[in-house]
Amino acid sequence: MAMKIIFMGTPYFAVPILQAIHESEHRILEVYTQPATKSGRGQKFNHSDIFNCAEQLNLKVRFPKNFESNEEINHIKELKPDLVVVVAYGKILPTKLLSLNNILFINVHASLLPKWRGAAPIQRAIMNMDAQTGISIMKIIPELDAGPVMLQESIKISQEISYQDLSKKMSIMGAKLILDAIKLIENNNANFIEQRASEATYAKKVEKKESKINWNENASNIIAKINALNPNPGSWFDLFGSRVKIVKAKEVNTEGQPGIILNENFTIACSKNAIQVLELQKEGKKKTTAQEFLRGNKLEIGTSLI
Repeated sequence: MAMKIIFMGTPYFAVPILQAIHESEHRILEVYTQPATKSGRGQKFNHSDIFNCAEQLNLKVRFPKNFESNEEINHIKELKPDLVVVVAYGKILPTKLLSLNNILFINVHASLLPKWRGAAPIQRAIMNMDAQTGISIMKIIPELDAGPVMLQESIKISQEISYQDLSKKMSIMGAKLILDAIKLIENNNANFIEQRASEATYAKKVEKKESKINWNENASNIIAKINALNPNPGSWFDLFGSRVKIVKAKEVNTEGQPGIILNENFTIACSKNAIQVLELQKEGKKKTTAQEFLRGNKLEIGTSLI
């Protein structure tokens, strides 16, 4: 029997999951997403990836500012969904919403819970140089990402993978796993297992100040941050008053004073070993290779980036 579902999500990570549910036998009643935001010089309104996807699929979309009003609660009551699926929605659902009778609220979370509860689980896993991460499907409770888990699947984190690439792989994994989860719920075979709270770690939102490269860190840590923050906000250093974002780099077994350019291959010393810049993007310019950048920007060996 097809289930009636409300979907809540915002970024691209949630798009394959929404598409998978839409293409299944189940019925999406409505899609909730964050309101459009203004950005750029013209301050144009930008809708979320989920809004754009829902429009293409001819699904009804709502973007309430909050769920504190009885209007939103009553609206969901009237829809009578069997299930609410939440994927990186960006809002915490209040207890009075989660307490509605005969509605199960589940979340597709991008970590192997209880590790990396919170807003930036993929970035934190890469920055922490974890060997693996994964997708968890859990029941939503008032405490942040602390609900019992019904399904998990893991994925290895390679040393070279960026946030963007890992996120895409994990969203495809989530799209498969959500259909498995819905089938178990539909057949009353879902088994929710409580998390071990003592093992919980938290993935706080990435702040802009974290994106500046600190050359006094180990090369491996710097590369992990470059990968974790690619493409946005990106890891950057200051070069003669301009920000330069490193898109791709590799670790080199070379020593020197941190922040100093060591050779013509754009190798920069760190507190342990060094990094060789492979791809970068100067503020206001297009992404380019290190070789192309150096042809237009002469940097002397010994230049300090601190």
